[in-house]
Amino acid sequence: MHIDIAGLTPDRVEFATSPLAELGVALHALSEPGHHPGVHGWATATAAGLEPDLADRLMEAEFLWRNTFSDVFMPFAGIRGGDGRTGATLAEDLDLLDRLDDERFVTAALEFTCSCVYGAGAASPLSDPAMRTRALDMAAARGPRQVDFTQRLLADPAPVRRWLRRLFEDLDQAFFADTWRRVSVQLVADARHKTELLRHKGLAEAVGAVSPALTVDEEAGRISVDKLAEGRTTAVDPDVGPGLTLMPSTFGWPHLMVLHAPGWRPVLHYPVRMPDLPVPASVELLQRRMEALAHPMRMRLCRNLARSPYTTGELAESHSITAPEVSRHLSVLKKAGLITTRRRGRYVLHQLDVTVVARLGSDFLEGVLR
Repeated sequence: MHIDIAGLTPDRVEFATSPLAELGVALHALSEPGHHPGVHGWATATAAGLEPDLADRLMEAEFLWRNTFSDVFMPFAGIRGGDGRTGATLAEDLDLLDRLDDERFVTAALEFTCSCVYGAGAASPLSDPAMRTRALDMAAARGPRQVDFTQRLLADPAPVRRWLRRLFEDLDQAFFADTWRRVSVQLVADARHKTELLRHKGLAEAVGAVSPALTVDEEAGRISVDKLAEGRTTAVDPDVGPGLTLMPSTFGWPHLMVLHAPGWRPVLHYPVRMPDLPVPASVELLQRRMEALAHPMRMRLCRNLARSPYTTGELAESHSITAPEVSRHLSVLKKAGLITTRRRGRYVLHQLDVTVVARLGSDFLEGVLR
């Protein structure tokens, strides 16, 4: 995934916080606690403390945050003629949501039915009969709640918008106001630190501090995001105005989200990493490791290498293959970072890095969720 930044000046790059965006990720953590083991205790306690009526209302709209993080949580990026600034409070963010025009609100709210055309600038279901039919058909495949929500939204967005704002206000009163007071200190500090990096060391240094999954190619004029998803957007769209927002999140790990809808200001929503979390493997390295282990002979070699160090000759004799064949397999495993080698006299010993292999499951999960 790429964000074009050719010609973007540093003053058009902003690190900012958003209570509404963090509420959206917090709701995702509530509905998918398995994605967020670091906040499992918070999710359990918060879910248990919800009033039954509020919990039921959450179920009516959970598709806005459970599988797809809807852009309705970042309205500041989609207001036509807006300045791209986030609200300082949830109420201010909700005022920005009210300013989002109906077509953009509806399209963002129906991302669960329109995700495959998200980056193509497809017509709004409000005005395009084909997109309307498609939205209803795809909602039908996801259950009666989505059908009811989609029908109401397409019939008249205004009541749905009022209902959603009231839901967010009630969630704020129930738990999020206290949660935001606690987490916003860290988020504001992170945004301030990254702003200082941007000011004194430049965009590449600031973006590199955000996540190892982000790289800046200043010559090509783009930011690359190491995700399995494909997409492209620009921070210098003349119809939108130049600008890029980077937004820290406490509840976001392991997700690194990119708002790249056409006509919207691009946003990088990144998790503030906890010190005990290891640096994630790149998607390319993860793929290389899984492909390396998929070969039957390399799996058999790993059985030996997991137990103790072996020389090439020992492995060749044990598996009745030639030493050059063993060397080729070991080369693949080494390039994937799965084995270590050390010299003992005239012998070279190879051993499986069991710590790296043990992380493959979590690396894979983080890679597909990033």
